[in-house]
Amino acid sequence: MLRPFFTEDKTEAGCDEVGRGCLAGPVVAAAVILPKEFDLPLINDSKKLNRKSRDILEKEIKEVALEYAIAEVSNHEIDKINILNASFLAMHLALDQLTQIPEFLLIDGNRFKPYKNISFECVIKGDGKYSSIAAASILAKNYRDRLMEKLSSDHPEYDWQNNVGYPTNAHREAIKKHGVTVYHRKSFRLLPTQLELF
Repeated sequence: MLRPFFTEDKTEAGCDEVGRGCLAGPVVAAAVILPKEFDLPLINDSKKLNRKSRDILEKEIKEVALEYAIAEVSNHEIDKINILNASFLAMHLALDQLTQIPEFLLIDGNRFKPYKNISFECVIKGDGKYSSIAAASILAKNYRDRLMEKLSSDHPEYDWQNNVGYPTNAHREAIKKHGVTVYHRKSFRLLPTQLELF
């Protein structure tokens, strides 16, 4: 069972992002403020949950959360500022949407760019340790998966409905055969050799 909060006396927002390692599509982040009495025993790191469980938990999170927000940064912006900065930007954009300013930020991972002088704590594999980060990971993953499935209808050859943009063999074979789309991250190593892609 995950820990309910990091601080006992402050309003916390848990933040997480998904899609950093993808070859196509945006990076998506979510920020979630949960009530201190929050209790969903099944909540966990989104990567450890199947789609059905994530869908159920997403609905419950949105019902009980004090606030939540989701933001994306496009592949074009990723190519301009790099994936690490794009991940920070996505989290900042999600936090910008919260009407209640949190007093403390709980960040998944080991690095973060400070936001509005709010104190924060980076937690490696935090989505498997704290409920608010896990909640953010679920909202961000479901949002991004649905987006990639929608984009897949126009580009079925890349199998995004299954790989959601990650570098699977099928995805890379499609890049080799069909080239890149406007959704691919050109700053990423899309193939072992960057020949005749652009």
